[in-house]
Amino acid sequence: MPSEIDREIARADAVLNRSRERYTTLNARAKKRRDTEILTRVGRIAGAVGAIVIGAMILGWFFPLGMGGALAVMALLIAATLFFGLSPASKEVAPEKFGEAPLASLPLRTEEWLDRQRSTLPGAAMPLLDSIGMKLDVLAGQLRALNEGEPAAAEVRKLIGEQLPELVKGYQRVPDQLRKVDRFGQSPDKQLVDGLSLIDQEISQMSTQLAQGDLDALATRGRYLQVKYRGDDEVSGA
Repeated sequence: MPSEIDREIARADAVLNRSRERYTTLNARAKKRRDTEILTRVGRIAGAVGAIVIGAMILGWFFPLGMGGALAVMALLIAATLFFGLSPASKEVAPEKFGEAPLASLPLRTEEWLDRQRSTLPGAAMPLLDSIGMKLDVLAGQLRALNEGEPAAAEVRKLIGEQLPELVKGYQRVPDQLRKVDRFGQSPDKQLVDGLSLIDQEISQMSTQLAQGDLDALATRGRYLQVKYRGDDEVSGA
């Protein structure tokens, strides 16, 4: 029989494996976002450079550019490269606009917005942000099959499109020097962490409920097939 030490080692290994999987997933998501941003910037730079070069060539057919024109074109190329290289690859969507997003894209928008707020949030909130981000990834896949008119859709929108951003924005409005000061037994830092923990649990429950609905539908379909085809076999066998 395994000893208590063996069981503790096994539990520690399980925790380590879960942590490794979590951070691998987080790093993969971050790398995918970075790669997408880089490709977007490169595409914009290439388009701008191409337009400038073609414009200069057409203009050169009619009016000799000379040294001054060549320097002007070079300056435009440098300016376009710097502008599109430093500009954000995608426009940040404000939480107030989340209600306009299709339901299936809402978790990703919320996750991206939440990632941009990390630098303004306390270190104690980071594990919860990681956990919420992973759950939002799972939820995004589940929401593709959810009808916008379902009550569950409204609950999802309210939780991750309204309540989660409102919690974070409410914390950000608190002056830095007051965030660790206890007020009525809790500091704003603690209130934020507790609120994120509750939201993390709620997202997990929503995901479980949606999965349960899929499992129920699968079981119903399975029973239907059994009744239909096994019933047909019994009739034909008789």
